[in-house]
Formats: sequence, structure tokens, C-alpha cells
Amino acid sequence: MAPHLRDTFRLLAGLAITRPRRVRGLGGGRRTRRSLARGGTGTAGALNEILGAWPQVKITPMFGRWGYFVGPRLFACFPLRAKDTDLWVRLGREDQRRAIDSGMFAPHPRMGGKGWVVCHVEGLRGAGRTLSWLKKSYETARQMVERTERGEREDES
Repeated sequence: MAPHLRDTFRLLAGLAITRPRRVRGLGGGRRTRRSLARGGTGTAGALNEILGAWPQVKITPMFGRWGYFVGPRLFACFPLRAKDTDLWVRLGREDQRRAIDSGMFAPHPRMGGKGWVVCHVEGLRGAGRTLSWLKKSYETARQMVERTERGEREDES
């Protein structure tokens, strides 16, 4: 192999894998935060463990929050930082109204019109009280993703 290609490609099990290149700046970049590497700490870690066990759920850090997805659909968010406690949950219209009427949730200040509600979760006990609402949000998101996939498959036929 030519010397200049040896630095660009590494052969592992017959596959060519390029080394990631830094595009911006000259330094080595920031290290991954410890809480990200551990999958969350405190209440966030517990929620990640519970929701991560549900079928089709993907958990991704985004904009200072853990994003909980079913396929491409975001159904809940919880902060990365242990100091922040506001859980955002996306519900259907009727479930949103019932959640707000229960007194546990308030409409999200900016995204309340799209079904988002906010609840302040203090510790694991508070997270446990929100699980039924998270499950409703998850089921709604899963059904919407399945409906979308069914519509795409019918279009292809």
C-alpha cells in the first residue's frame, strides 16, 4: 500500500474505515462529558434506563437534553444537567388536556400548541409518577410512526 494511503485508511476485517477528520479549528476537540459517557446520571440516568428498555426507543443527547425517540418522532425530553428537572412530554390533544387538568403538568410555554407539556421531576419518585404519561406519549408516537410507514409502503405498491 502506498505510504500516503496508509495514513488515510485502516483495514479491519476487510473493510476500509477512514479516520474521522476534524473540520474546524486546530485542536483535538472537546472530550465527551462524563454524564454522556455514562448514559446520564441521577434521575436522567434512571429515566434513560427505563425508557431505553422500551421497544424501538432511541435516546440521543441534543441541545442540552436527552431526546427520547420512536423512529424519527421525538416524544419526550429531559435535561442532561442534574440541576435541571423539567421533563417535556408530547401528548395527543385529549391526553394533554387531561394531564394539565391533573395538576401535575403545565403546557409548554412555546410548544404547548403542539401537544407538549412540562413537569418538574424531583428524584426517582417523581419520575415514577410520570411514567404513565410517558407511556401514553410513547404509544402515540409509535402509532404515528407505524401509520407513516404503512402509508409509505402502500405508496410503493
